[in-house]
Amino acid sequence: MTDTDAEAGWFAGRAAVAAARDRIANGEADQPRDWPALAVASGFADSTDDYYDRLHEETLGATRETVRERERADDQQLIHVVRAMDDCERTANELAERAAEWAGSLFDDPEPGIEGARAVADREPDGELERRAVSLAGRVTGLAAERDALAETIDRIAPAVAPNLAEMAGAELAARLIALAGGLESLAKKPSGTVQVLGAEDALFAHLSGRAPSPKHGIIYTHDYVRNTRPEDRGSAARALAGKLTLAARVDYYSGERRATLHEEIRERMATIRARAEAESDGGAEGGA
Repeated sequence: MTDTDAEAGWFAGRAAVAAARDRIANGEADQPRDWPALAVASGFADSTDDYYDRLHEETLGATRETVRERERADDQQLIHVVRAMDDCERTANELAERAAEWAGSLFDDPEPGIEGARAVADREPDGELERRAVSLAGRVTGLAAERDALAETIDRIAPAVAPNLAEMAGAELAARLIALAGGLESLAKKPSGTVQVLGAEDALFAHLSGRAPSPKHGIIYTHDYVRNTRPEDRGSAARALAGKLTLAARVDYYSGERRATLHEEIRERMATIRARAEAESDGGAEGGA
């Protein structure tokens, strides 16, 4: 065992924590070595057991750092934003119902929903109960305002995280697809058939158990290309859109460059589907005449 052998180890020179973790994560050797013996011989470890204890500690540290870096990745932050937005919206709507019911027992003809909560929140309370009801309505309006602010954040950061996907799907739908998939990388690696039904998991499970037909689309139904297509053509529209969304996610993940051809192709495909529908409609009208 030579000094050169020892210098190839992750523990070389009794490496500082950052250096050691970098070598564990990215280092390599041209051939296997007896690393525990080298570590003991170099004075890094007192024994083989001590070597493995220290390796375990540094490996865990390297793993924790990788997890922290991934959590800070842009697509993961986008997931946090869209989930927080949904939580704010759901909670605001639930509290709005409670606030409206309570306000109805204290004030004359309060309106339901978020708008009704805003009106109650602007009232001057008289007494402890009214103060609490007005305060609750204020919480509702605060959550609604936070939901809107989070939506604006999605509009700003989604095009930076996934430029092609955000342009094709819109910022919010792009964020939801990334969140449902668990990240941009995961979305990019999914087949288009899976992307097509993301968000329709309950319907898909019902279909697989023989209790329902196969779903034609999931959350991509909210896209104009699917929602505004006649029902009998929505399956074709959803397949076409899912295929291009999948390609857009892959381009965003692997290169991050905008591809104009992707957007031109989906526009042309949807124009073809709608032209076919118009032609069939015109043919039916002539036949009836």
